[in-house]
Amino acid sequence: MPNPSNANVKVGLIARLHDPDYARWAAQIRATGGCRQPIHLRGHLLHVDQATGALLHRYSTTTEPGGVLRVPCKTRRASRCPSCAETYRADTYHLIRAGLAGGKGVPTTVSTHPCLFVTLTAPSFGTVHTRRERNGKPLPCHPRRDAQTCPHGRVMSCTARHGADEERLGEPLCPDCYSYTGSVFFNALAPELWRRFTLALRRHVAKLTGHSVKGLREELTISFAKVAEYQRRGVVHFHAVIRLDGPDGPTSLPPAWATADVLTQAVRHAHHAVTVKAPAVDGKPSAVLRWGGQLDIRPITLDGDLTDQAVAGYIAKYATKAAECVGTLDRRINPTEDLTTLPIHDHARRLIAECLRLGALDGLADLRLAEWAHMLGFRGHFSTKSRHYSTTLGDIRTERADHRRGEAITTGRLPLFEEDTVLVVAHWAYAGKGLSAGDAVLAAAMTGQPLSVSPVAREVLGASAR
Repeated sequence: MPNPSNANVKVGLIARLHDPDYARWAAQIRATGGCRQPIHLRGHLLHVDQATGALLHRYSTTTEPGGVLRVPCKTRRASRCPSCAETYRADTYHLIRAGLAGGKGVPTTVSTHPCLFVTLTAPSFGTVHTRRERNGKPLPCHPRRDAQTCPHGRVMSCTARHGADEERLGEPLCPDCYSYTGSVFFNALAPELWRRFTLALRRHVAKLTGHSVKGLREELTISFAKVAEYQRRGVVHFHAVIRLDGPDGPTSLPPAWATADVLTQAVRHAHHAVTVKAPAVDGKPSAVLRWGGQLDIRPITLDGDLTDQAVAGYIAKYATKAAECVGTLDRRINPTEDLTTLPIHDHARRLIAECLRLGALDGLADLRLAEWAHMLGFRGHFSTKSRHYSTTLGDIRTERADHRRGEAITTGRLPLFEEDTVLVVAHWAYAGKGLSAGDAVLAAAMTGQPLSVSPVAREVLGASAR
């Protein structure tokens, strides 16, 4: 029996390939970089000479295919649009690396400033399946010769040597023993725990060097950039670049007493010292949450074991991810949805259910757990930086827009004029987003995106090429 979806793809492909406006449609798709969910805009753009009132340039979407202009969605999530996420990843890479080696307005002398790569993990909320290695060979997960049996009748041992892609990784050995409440609260309060960590870090640097906190600001700036990463068990941990600068940021050298050793001591103290209280629920007292026992601190150098390029690439990679590694959904969840019908892992389903349960309790509205159930309670920004770390994503995007405008003027698509003498009149209206099934296949074929193409679509594309 024929597959209706294949038939729809085939019809859409043929219709688009025979469309008289196909060339212009293809140009729009290439201009979006192969965006999977381009935004559709209707409107016009006018450039008017302010002195004479003469119309210098006019653009309208009425002449475009379908009467719309397609522009990139600009999402950061690779699970939603790989092409736009790649742009975000590249921008983040340059932002992070500029703060380590210079560039984008940051002097190259910043590479001499003491700088650490710090990983802050989450505490344990129960024993989970994990992959351990020694000399490249997998080890048994949790082998216990005299393993105890939990109150729910499960033996707390696992001798399996898990593969890197096994679905069981991150799932608890006993889901009924696992603290889903603690996991959700940690995700929700992790941004506050990070804020307190940065405050404690500054205070301890001041204490170690004989300064007051106010006096420290007059001689030293502590700059950072961080990214959040989900572990397979469904909790976030943070990777952070922490750097010591002079009072004016990366353009000024830090004092001689501001060393990597001082920063390392302060990081260890702040990691151990800061806590945050979770709300009291289910008749239990308020729990104290803190960072996990694993703390990784490594110096960043231009030519050592951990280079600026490696750190920038690592942070940029995780800046485009979310909670998909846990097996959850990449969309908001309606509290009335039947969770049993969702195509998600059971561990993620329990975490989502706990977010929805806690979110409905009185006194927890500020945590917005139900709203962020698809993120397992975490609602913070995935990548952040302090003001003085380096350039900004906005500046990088402005630089790219200026480059494209200059290219458009050079190729004659825009007139050459002085910006101060020209009035720009623009009107845009949202007209939808996305691509049809056939258009999505064509867009993937034109831009080399990793979109699976059905055999019927391959046949049509091959015939059109011939």
